[in-house]
Amino acid sequence: MVKACSKAEVQTSDVGNIIIIGAGAAGLTAGYLLQQQGIEFQILEASSLYGGRMKRTTEFANFPIPLGAEWIHVKPEILEEIVNDDSVDINVETTTYGPADYAFYKGERVSMRDIGFKEDSKFINATWFDFFEQYIAPFVEERITYNAVVEAIDYSTETSQVKTQNNTYSANRVIVTVPVKMLQNGAINFIPELPSKKQNAINNVRVWDGCKAFIEFSQKFYPAAVAFEIIPETAGQKLYYDAAYGQNTSQHVLGLFAVGTGTRPYVELSDDELSEYMLNELDELFDGQASPHYVKHIFQNWNAEPYANGAYVVDHENWCRVRTLGKSVDDRVFFAGTAYTKGEDWSSVHTAARSARRAVEEILSS
Repeated sequence: MVKACSKAEVQTSDVGNIIIIGAGAAGLTAGYLLQQQGIEFQILEASSLYGGRMKRTTEFANFPIPLGAEWIHVKPEILEEIVNDDSVDINVETTTYGPADYAFYKGERVSMRDIGFKEDSKFINATWFDFFEQYIAPFVEERITYNAVVEAIDYSTETSQVKTQNNTYSANRVIVTVPVKMLQNGAINFIPELPSKKQNAINNVRVWDGCKAFIEFSQKFYPAAVAFEIIPETAGQKLYYDAAYGQNTSQHVLGLFAVGTGTRPYVELSDDELSEYMLNELDELFDGQASPHYVKHIFQNWNAEPYANGAYVVDHENWCRVRTLGKSVDDRVFFAGTAYTKGEDWSSVHTAARSARRAVEEILSS
């Protein structure tokens, strides 16, 4: 297992204290790795709870529903990589789609692999949030300050000043993990302004709109998934899928995942209009079987989340632009999160965690 620098390799007193902005996957991972090194840090979180786009609910079904990040897009060994401690027994169950699991795409029956689920797996009766809640958050939660909305970062001097609505915090280094859409919308003022190349990358990177819905039915009448063709494919994605797949449950829950133009018209409808629209859509797909078996639904509009403003960087973005997003500034301001990677992969929880590791290792070596 690749580990962050060991304590023997760095004098932690030389690193100083670190302010991490955001308590999503990247912020929690960065804090956790710093804690392993014995380095002083504080996490400033704008909302009243941690998790960011790993949001989940336990109130809709008898298994946790992931309102945000859901699938593991790489091998499950990524969980051991994030925990970064061979002595920890990770008791997490996952499942993958089998050869008999099929989807409908453009009117044809195809395998789940044919619609992109090649090595993807799902948590069993858990979510990404639950994993972080059990293995990462307990080591950092006491260092999270909630409802701390960061308005400015002044890195013009050796000691940076991070200003919230109510306080000012001093730090030797700052790790920014807020969604890039927030930076596009001017949520944080950087003093001095970020380098032009960095600012251009922030302004021009494309971030998809995003939403998810979950619908409970009294009977199951659908396959593992129904994928929709979005033209052009760079404009978005849309998928109905069996959200209860692999779970220890007798409930029948169908999920809707949509980004980009795939979110239309869902994000524009009232709740009553939304349920009617989805049921009509599913009735047409499944010969009228949806409406008679409808029980309830829940909807998550990521565009309306005040500290997200959207989903994630589009899958087809220019990798050089993404790599520029991930680069640090003056060895004082570092970036980690689904958008701030090396440009090889982005927009998933594992990329957020790996970007946090990269940021911590850069701090330790700077």
